Amino acid sequence: MARVQFVKQDEVTGKAKEAYDALASQGKLTNMKQALLQDYATYDAFMGWYTSWGRLVEIIGEKAATIYAHAVSTTNGCLLCSLFFISDLKALGLNPDELSLDEKEEVLVDLAQQIVKDPTSVSDEVFEKLKSFFSDSEIVAIVGFATQMIATNNFNSVLKIDVDERLLPIQGEFKPATWRENIK
Repeated sequence: MARVQFVKQDEVTGKAKEAYDALASQGKLTNMKQALLQDYATYDAFMGWYTSWGRLVEIIGEKAATIYAHAVSTTNGCLLCSLFFISDLKALGLNPDELSLDEKEEVLVDLAQQIVKDPTSVSDEVFEKLKSFFSDSEIVAIVGFATQMIATNNFNSVLKIDVDERLLPIQGEFKPATWRENIK
């Protein structure tokens, strides 16, 4: 159960109400967004994720972006975000448990895992490979997205945001990360 209440339509005012109504009318009112709307400034800051996502998709394509976001979320152990990307991978016709990655996707997964595990020690090897595929401005966008994804993961994990109803049927497909088990 979430550690904060989800706002209800009759509880919000001003910009938060406008956002709530727009999301509700578009069928995009997720549990996370209902929690974020407790504070409109925080909601607004987190919605920058969509701008970053759009740029990421422009650079690497929807499939690679989804694989990358999934790698960040699963490595970070975020149940909610991982389930969203498991669902998205399936919608692309991919099996999240049997991904066949090309060289570019492999380096993106390596980058995602290293950023989550120890952002101060992302290897030079990963960056050499990244530079063989992407320009500096594209690398900034790729790394920027990962850090926004981590913030989203952390928000959902710290506040224990409930799994959205549409994801409940696949909840058992989440495989928690185990790399932290021996960290003291």
